Amino acid sequence: MQIKEVLLAPGNGAFFYDDQEAIRSGAIQDGFIYVGAPTTPGFKSIRVPASSLGIGLVLTDDTVVWGDMMNVQYSGAGGRDPLFDTTQISDLTSRVMTPRLLDIDASCYLDACAKVFEPFEHRRLPLAIEYGASQALLRAAAHLHRKTMAEIVCAEFDLPLPSRRVPIYCQSGDAREINVDKMILKAVDVLPHGLINSRQKFGTNGQTFMEFVKWVAMRTCEIGRPGYRPVLHFDVYGWIGQEIGLEPHSIADFICKVADTVSDFTLNIESPADFGSTQAQIENYAKIVSILDNRGSSARIVVDERCNTLEDIRLFAEAKAAHLVQIKTPDVGSIADTARAVLICKANKVGAYVGGSCTETDLSAQASVHVSVATQADMMLAKPGMGVDEAFSIVGNEQNRLLATLNRRRAQSENVG
Repeated sequence: MQIKEVLLAPGNGAFFYDDQEAIRSGAIQDGFIYVGAPTTPGFKSIRVPASSLGIGLVLTDDTVVWGDMMNVQYSGAGGRDPLFDTTQISDLTSRVMTPRLLDIDASCYLDACAKVFEPFEHRRLPLAIEYGASQALLRAAAHLHRKTMAEIVCAEFDLPLPSRRVPIYCQSGDAREINVDKMILKAVDVLPHGLINSRQKFGTNGQTFMEFVKWVAMRTCEIGRPGYRPVLHFDVYGWIGQEIGLEPHSIADFICKVADTVSDFTLNIESPADFGSTQAQIENYAKIVSILDNRGSSARIVVDERCNTLEDIRLFAEAKAAHLVQIKTPDVGSIADTARAVLICKANKVGAYVGGSCTETDLSAQASVHVSVATQADMMLAKPGMGVDEAFSIVGNEQNRLLATLNRRRAQSENVG
């Protein structure tokens, strides 16, 4: 067996864990903190520094390959796993995961994942454990086969070696104007997220939000290079439904109104409403998608909340309940399931957006790039953090290095042929 020891290393996530329910309920920002009592179980304050846990696999040649465990920014919201607890995750990893990892063939990636992630006490392991360990196992397989992580994914899922670059999507955090300028100057493919997560940012009847959308479009034309037209993607955290109401036609009307103000751009609206359950979300999102399509609108609906697991993604894709599905990598669990999720979306002719969270790390971001490129996702998130520059360089540079390597591999293969 190729794994002879398992190491654990506490770490930092790149942003903070936030209590979404408390923020939605009107918690006031004071500088960088939120004032008031938390409402989601596990949170001792509304904003908590993100923690992570590295898992290192010591291989028989003494190489150590790593993956990072963490949860998403809005842990415990919309059916997600609770707030990340380093002590609990470390204990469970040591007791359950380590014996399993020492007893597998790490060169067979999907088989290894299947064995290591079997239920424990009739329950699925915490998704953070799956996520981190699956990254480490992917790096182990890549090392053992002397290939890139993307090539391992291609081989395991019988995919051709990719050549297309996957568009990158950046998120602004609360420093909207400055970060939008950074994105435009760097010619980011998809921008700016906007973090429209409160009534103050959305405005009465969405007026504040609409003004921001128009400003982003105007600013792009003002300081962007000639002909630059990024996709405009805004995450409204359910606020269209909260402010306008939960009637699908009213939501579609509002989205069309926004799209009309920026008609030169493709508009993505993420999480327009939260209908309270996965089934209600699927039914109502499918109606909104159908209304927009029948009207010939260029606006696209992106699902996030209530679409967490691989099975959730399958249900949304089969029901055409989104134009794009955010595959939120830590919420999906094993990164092998992220690959499966992209392929499910493609099979159902629904867009696949490999997302994740600002709370992630450089290691998890780089592993996500390999899966995104291997499966040829429609777009991927620049992560971790909320600063734009760091995330865009980590994801963008990893993609460029990977494509250069794959092009060389392809040329070698053609020369041999």
